[in-house]
Amino acid sequence: MTGYTMLRNGGVGNGGQPWVLRWSSRIRLTWLSFTLFIILVFFPLIAHYYLTTIDDADDAGKRIFGPRTGNELCEVKHVQDLCRIRESVSEELLQLEAKRQELNSEIAKLNLKIEACKKSIENAKQDLLQLKNVISQTEHSYKELMAQNQPKLSLPIRLLPDKDDATFPLPKSNRNCRLHNCFDYSRCPLTSGFPVYVYNSDDYPFGSSLDPLIKQAFEATVRTNVYVTENANIACVYIILVGEMQEPIMPKPTELEQQLHSLPYWRTDGHNHLIINLSRKSETQNFIYNISTGRAMIAQSTFYDVQYRPGFDIVVSPLVHAMSEPNFLEIPPQVPVKRKYLFSFQGEKIESLRSSLQEVRSFEEEIEGNAPADYDDRIITTLKAVQDSKLDFVLVEFTCKNQPKASLPTEWALCGERDDRLELLKLSTFALIITPGDTHLVISAGCAMRLFEALEVGAIPVVLGEQVQLPYNDVIRWNEAALIIPKPRITEVHFLLRSISDNDLLAMRRQGRFLWETYFSTSDNVFSTVLAIIRTRIQIPAAPIREEAAVEIPHRSGKAAGTDPNMADNGDLDLGPVETEPPYASPKYLRNFTLTAMDIYRNWNSAPGPFHLFPYTPFDPVLPSEAKFLGSGTGFRPIGGGAGGSGKEFQAALGGNVPREQFTVVMLTYEREEVLMNSLERLNGLPYLNKVVVVWNSPKLPSEDLLWPDIGVPIMVVRTEKNSLNNRFLPWDEIETEAILSIDDDAHLRHDEIMFGFRVWREARDRIVGFPGRYHAWDIPHQSWLYNSNYSCELSMVLTGAAFFHKYYAYLYSYVMPQAIRDMVDEYINCEDIAMNFLVSHLTRKPPIKVKCWVDACTGLCISGETVVWLMSLKGKKHVRRPL
Repeated sequence: MTGYTMLRNGGVGNGGQPWVLRWSSRIRLTWLSFTLFIILVFFPLIAHYYLTTIDDADDAGKRIFGPRTGNELCEVKHVQDLCRIRESVSEELLQLEAKRQELNSEIAKLNLKIEACKKSIENAKQDLLQLKNVISQTEHSYKELMAQNQPKLSLPIRLLPDKDDATFPLPKSNRNCRLHNCFDYSRCPLTSGFPVYVYNSDDYPFGSSLDPLIKQAFEATVRTNVYVTENANIACVYIILVGEMQEPIMPKPTELEQQLHSLPYWRTDGHNHLIINLSRKSETQNFIYNISTGRAMIAQSTFYDVQYRPGFDIVVSPLVHAMSEPNFLEIPPQVPVKRKYLFSFQGEKIESLRSSLQEVRSFEEEIEGNAPADYDDRIITTLKAVQDSKLDFVLVEFTCKNQPKASLPTEWALCGERDDRLELLKLSTFALIITPGDTHLVISAGCAMRLFEALEVGAIPVVLGEQVQLPYNDVIRWNEAALIIPKPRITEVHFLLRSISDNDLLAMRRQGRFLWETYFSTSDNVFSTVLAIIRTRIQIPAAPIREEAAVEIPHRSGKAAGTDPNMADNGDLDLGPVETEPPYASPKYLRNFTLTAMDIYRNWNSAPGPFHLFPYTPFDPVLPSEAKFLGSGTGFRPIGGGAGGSGKEFQAALGGNVPREQFTVVMLTYEREEVLMNSLERLNGLPYLNKVVVVWNSPKLPSEDLLWPDIGVPIMVVRTEKNSLNNRFLPWDEIETEAILSIDDDAHLRHDEIMFGFRVWREARDRIVGFPGRYHAWDIPHQSWLYNSNYSCELSMVLTGAAFFHKYYAYLYSYVMPQAIRDMVDEYINCEDIAMNFLVSHLTRKPPIKVKCWVDACTGLCISGETVVWLMSLKGKKHVRRPL
């Protein structure tokens, strides 16, 4: 610090030479600056000169830094790849640019087309709106015209005084009572629904005398009948049960007459009343004979000719099975046609003809004329001669081994117990029924009992006596199930019975079985038949058929289902307009009020078939009417009728075809959600599909997060009360089409196959048309049924796991077919398809139709459709295949 201060002050330090140090320092700084200047200026110049001199060399290969051409630059190895890439990218860019221009041109064209389509859509919307307006105006005009031309509906004119008048005269004789002069139509309008009021017999003194079994059976039947009402003020018919009575406590005729006349709605003469006297035993007496019944109708099993009023009174069958269903398993089969005995008869005549006539005269003095000829001796002689000739096995006994049953005068009394008589009839081809010798006795409980037992076991009744009035004779064609022969022809009976062919015998036995099952077998049948006869006489349509209420299971629909091109190939089938949205229900049947008047005598109980057989049953709550249609208010037309075809090709063959029709898929499932969803997706885009009814047969509901496919038509998931295969054939109210496609949840059918099956069904609406076939036949050597599920050359049934059938058969299967069959299906959890096939073939006498491309094991050919002709014969069944 001291030396530095000295230097600044010009003093001497470190030797005393300050100027030397100052000069030395300046020289060093100057030299350093000059050196740096030389380096920074001259060194770049030298380097530049040197490099320039190298580039000017004559050897072009030694030039390093000089400018080079493009070709020379590409000769370098690491640059050549970059050059190739550049060239490729340039070409691709040129191509993309060309494509871009081309696409822009197409986009411009498409935009023009879109604009044109938008204009077309707008024009179409305007046209559609105009068409809707025109349709709306047309419908409005149509309704106005219908309202102007529709006749006014009012109640029928009363045939009796408006006020009950005790002095209003009865017809000259009670025997002259008919509907036109003894029935008040004003209480029964066409639209009334035929309400029936039933008196409670326990409210009257004679009720304690009634047979307990008959009274219980009658009350049970009344409780379930659809026509019975508790409002007596609106009733069309009033019914009172007066028999069968127990003899020890039976009231006197005068007492019973007073009790009947004191009924609250008797109205002085008993018009619109029906007195029912059911008989459970063959010895039932005709205690109403001496009672004045006024204008009341009578239904019983015993009538004298002076008592019976044709077209007004009703001959009913005896009530044998009062409180129990008949055991169908004990009923013998209908084949073989001929049995051990050609005919049989057992009976004993208690009283002579003349004594019986004297007794009748004590009841009624109006009987005139001489005693008719008694043919009983001639009948006995002739029948014994046939038995002694031994040309045929016959059994005739005119004396009972035990005490005969009580009977009316001149009537042949029954012998033995009921079980013994049935065993004999099971061995008899024909059963003789000899009417009473008193021709004034037109029908008796004993004759009705013999007829009942013969029909029950399949013995063809042979009634000797043409004057007899068989049960329900004014509505049943008895000549199709029985032989009614005058007594003078007793000598020709053997020849006549021998001349009947086996086919006719089988047809008569089959018809007799049907009559017994439908009209005779249970108390329900008897009561419903009586009501059906009265209702048909006064031309009131039957109550609407009952449908099964569908309890829907809520479910969520997911995204639209896809369509497999292989499944959705419809081929070239054309069944008319494709109606998919909205769903189109089958047209309603409109002849309910006229068919009873037009077809009653022509169609009543004619040859077995779906048009005539079951529709004439007394199950009016079940079947819609005694006519060949499917419902009053249910929207179904006849099975065999229609509005015509959709083209000339349908004119001859498709009698039931209609131009516009859809079908409903009924799919049975049980806890197989994934399989079910796949099957539903396969139905997407299926033409003519109205809706899908999924019968959820499990007590466990579907998963809440399960997404159901959207296939373009409604999917109704129906919950069932129990797990039963019979649920497949319930007539759900959600089914609005005549055609039902019953299908399993794992069935795989292409759309063209389904459409072809639908087309074939439209050609044969009364038959089952399906895809999987089976074969069955009677195995004679083993005396058992043979059932084959393998492919074979013979087919006799079509499984309902994939088959079309008419909804009509769903009603028959669920409500009319014997309950024992449905119980067996539930027991075995199988065979519902066999039951349906047997039901339809039993009704139509026709085989099912199998469709689908099936490789014939015999010929190796692919058959697109075939008809399996099922011919029944004595030795079994013969099957003939006839291609469509």
